[in-house]
Amino acid sequence: MTRIDDVRARTKGSAKEGMRHARAVKDTVAPKVGHAAKAAGHGALEQYHNHLAPRLAHARETLPPALDGAATKAAHRTREAARHAADYAAPRLEAARAAAGPAREEAMARSGAALAALRGEVTAADVQKITKRRARRARAGRAFRRLAVLGLLTGAAVAAWRWWDRQANPEWLVEPPEATEVGEETRVNATPLDPEVEAKEAADRKAEESGGESR
Repeated sequence: MTRIDDVRARTKGSAKEGMRHARAVKDTVAPKVGHAAKAAGHGALEQYHNHLAPRLAHARETLPPALDGAATKAAHRTREAARHAADYAAPRLEAARAAAGPAREEAMARSGAALAALRGEVTAADVQKITKRRARRARAGRAFRRLAVLGLLTGAAVAAWRWWDRQANPEWLVEPPEATEVGEETRVNATPLDPEVEAKEAADRKAEESGGESR
C-alpha cells in the first residue's frame, strides 16, 4: 500500500466516523432543541399576556388623545415603511439569490469532485485531463479576446485614416483635368480623314469664303 492509499483509507474512515457521530448527535439533540424552543416561545407569550400587555393598555389609556393619535400614525407609517422596504428589497434579494445559484452549483460540483477524488473514483489522470481542458479553454478565450481587440483597433485606425485623408484633401480642392482639344483633321475616334474628303472640305471652305466676299 502506498502512502496515498494509506492517507486515503485513514481519511475515508475518519470521515465516516465523523458523519456517523454528527448524525447521532443530531438525532439526540434535535428533539430537545425543538422542545426547548417551543417551551421558550410559549413562556414568552404567557409573560407578555400576563405582565406586558396590561401595562401597555394602562399606559395607552393614560396618554392624551393627541399623543395616542400621533403614536398610532407613527406605528402605521412604520408598518408602511417596512412594507415598502420589503417590496423594494425582495426583487433584489431574488436577483442576488439567482446570481449566486451558478456559483453555489459550481462549488457543489467542485466539492463533489474532491470527495470523489478522495474516495478514489477519480484518478490523477482524470484530474490532469480536466485541468488541461480548462487551461485550453482559458487560452482559447484569451486568444479570441486579443483578436477581437486587434480587429477593433484596426477598424478604428482605418476609419481615422480615411477621416484624416478627407480633411486633408477635400473634394472642392481637387482640380478637374484639363480638356483636350480635338483637331479638325480627326474624327471622334481620333482617326485621320481621307485625302479626298480633306480636299472636298477645303474646296467647300474656299467656296464659302468667295461667296462671302462677293456679298
